[in-house]
Amino acid sequence: MKRSFLILALLAVTAFTAVRAQQTKPDWMRWHYLSEEEMNTPVRAINFTETPPPTGEPRFVAEFEPMQGVMIRYPLGIPTNLVAQLSNNCMVYCIVSSGYQNQAQSSFQNAGVNMSNVTFVNAQSDSYWVRDYGPWYIFEDRHPAIVDNIYNRPRPNDDNMSGVFANYWNIPMYGMNLQHTGGNMMEDGRGHGVSDDLIVSENGNNEENVRQKMQQYLGIDPYHITIDPQGDYIAHVDCWGKYLAPDKILIAQLPQSNPRYQYYEQVAQYFATTNCCWGYPYHVYRVQEPGGYTIAPYTNSLILNKTVYVPLGDNNNYNNQALAVYQQAMPGYEIVGVPYNSYYGGWENTDALHCRTRGVMDFNMLFVDHRAVWHGMPDWQPSYQVVSKFIAYSGQELKQDSLLVYYQINSSEYQVAHMTATGNPDEYAGTITGYASGDTIRYYVFGADESGHRYTQPVFAELDPHEFIVGPHAPSGELVIAPDTLWYTAMGQERSFLLTNETDALVRVNEINPEDGSALNLMEPDVPFDIQPGASVEVTVSLQTPPMKDDYHAYKIQITTTLGQYQVTAMVKNEAYDMGLYIPGAPVVEMTVDEPQAECCVVNGNYGTDTPIEITDIYEVENPWGNAYLTITMDYGLPYTLDAGSSCCFRLNPNVVEAKGQVTTFVFVESSDRRVEFMVSIDEDLLTTVTEVSGETKLYPNPTAGEFTVEGANMAKVEVYNLVGQKVYQAEGAVVTIDATRWNKGIYLVNIINQNGAVETKKLVVK
Repeated sequence: MKRSFLILALLAVTAFTAVRAQQTKPDWMRWHYLSEEEMNTPVRAINFTETPPPTGEPRFVAEFEPMQGVMIRYPLGIPTNLVAQLSNNCMVYCIVSSGYQNQAQSSFQNAGVNMSNVTFVNAQSDSYWVRDYGPWYIFEDRHPAIVDNIYNRPRPNDDNMSGVFANYWNIPMYGMNLQHTGGNMMEDGRGHGVSDDLIVSENGNNEENVRQKMQQYLGIDPYHITIDPQGDYIAHVDCWGKYLAPDKILIAQLPQSNPRYQYYEQVAQYFATTNCCWGYPYHVYRVQEPGGYTIAPYTNSLILNKTVYVPLGDNNNYNNQALAVYQQAMPGYEIVGVPYNSYYGGWENTDALHCRTRGVMDFNMLFVDHRAVWHGMPDWQPSYQVVSKFIAYSGQELKQDSLLVYYQINSSEYQVAHMTATGNPDEYAGTITGYASGDTIRYYVFGADESGHRYTQPVFAELDPHEFIVGPHAPSGELVIAPDTLWYTAMGQERSFLLTNETDALVRVNEINPEDGSALNLMEPDVPFDIQPGASVEVTVSLQTPPMKDDYHAYKIQITTTLGQYQVTAMVKNEAYDMGLYIPGAPVVEMTVDEPQAECCVVNGNYGTDTPIEITDIYEVENPWGNAYLTITMDYGLPYTLDAGSSCCFRLNPNVVEAKGQVTTFVFVESSDRRVEFMVSIDEDLLTTVTEVSGETKLYPNPTAGEFTVEGANMAKVEVYNLVGQKVYQAEGAVVTIDATRWNKGIYLVNIINQNGAVETKKLVVK
């Protein structure tokens, strides 16, 4: 007994001494970021060469944009099982010396890494902090390039890494004569950037020079240079803040009793009162950290495509709160907590997952840049035009019929507006119509190109769209037409405009006549028709045969009403002629309970050359859940030859699969000419309403707009949490029915606890 007590006492003294030693270590030992030799070695730009800035327009890509891969270094600074997870997300580019490659390969294989997604890049390195010394990827106009800077650590091999990857990718590299580091830089992909004031002090306190070079080489303007609220040796922005989207920023928060509390609040207040690139103040999200020696490195996370890898600390309560904040701020993303408690390489508050990885942008991404975002309460307009640029870095053509604005008026179903070319480079516009004063409009922009890339703005789409409220409206006393110009780029396209009666009397529309020879056809409504005071009527006109002219040709659509004559212009592009395989009308198919079956058709548009097209395959694209939402049937076998001017059709029926809420899928038609694509929107009521949680446990219906039930033979208790970690419901029993009618719409986490205490967690969607 005495011997046991003595051992415990010795252990306690040893532990106390270790903590005391940790707190009293000299800086060069505690700050593993620099060795003692490095602490006394000035930064030397051994491997840096200054160059003129890019001659094209630079765009510094954000971390939350599409990534083809992620860079790491071996020997690792991250868990091997995390490498396995990353390899199932994208390519892993592992920097490794030739002498270590066999060891790295063996280690990865033993950990279950997907080796087909691993590329070893042989190079000497000094450390695993690839975030800080790795290349800064940009687009120069439409081409990938790298910007190099003077790495602010005296590590010549690390400082050479930009050149290594410029040679590896065979892309240009520009030398920006600034001492900088990746951990002290975050960007929104649209020209806004953030660093703390280390960037000024490390460059001769010449702030004007810093700002000028950041704008010339990276396109960063405005450049937000803040204080360092952490007040630690490292002075890196990723230790306390992070861009989550162009209008969202995450900033750590300390207890009020912490001496640094006021500095964190000062930075948070700055962003809460500073406009993002979309013209309104940032949405600032706060992640709680206890301060002191408790490990809580939550802002030092890695965003990789639709997944966020969050380093976990040593306090589970703070861990859970941090994960919930990420889920709230980034709906639709998978939030993955990454513990790492290795004695030799665990996380620290000044060094975690973000520091030890670096994303590699997708060189072929599709960029959706809708900059003039509607927000707040703009003045009344008869229609709101949504203008966006679409940049296909792949070099492939945009899918003209897949440039769309999805918009919702109040709580109605989403509608689709096609976007058409404005005549400015890469610019397209769509129109939101059919609302009244005081209505809430939610919308997002979608685009796709022929390479198969697609993207939305915001990236969260309908889970967190742009939003504004229609301003007050006083009738103008006339018939309003919006838009007054229709843009056509392909045969079979349908375009619409809205006639709104803003008088106090009925207006009759007697005739709608497209100009003779224009090959435009009035689809609906039938004329004559009446428009009641304050009401609107949508008029749809299709393009039948385009003119044999270059570029765009303007045709007039004459409208005769009891108020007088009006005119709409139709801009028709010649390249619609002999366009090959195309989809007549809109390539968006909606399947509802009222119309559960849909028919889709494609047309051989080679009218002039009379070239046949062979249809080789029709299939639904594989989705992340592995569900086939549709059954595709046709009356003929494949391959099928489609003569010029002829069409073929097929039918879509919904399958009974696990419900996933609002479902959007895609159907591809492959041919000897090209691939065309249908977007299919499926009402979730057409899918099963029962979600299998396990072999014995069920959660249904999911999604729900009212009650839902959880049941299981071995179930003991149910707990429901919202995404900020608050428990909203708890009940016991083998069958529990819960009324969610008054709950806020969104995603909830349902913990299903069995008799043995095991817990299964499932997402519940409340509509």
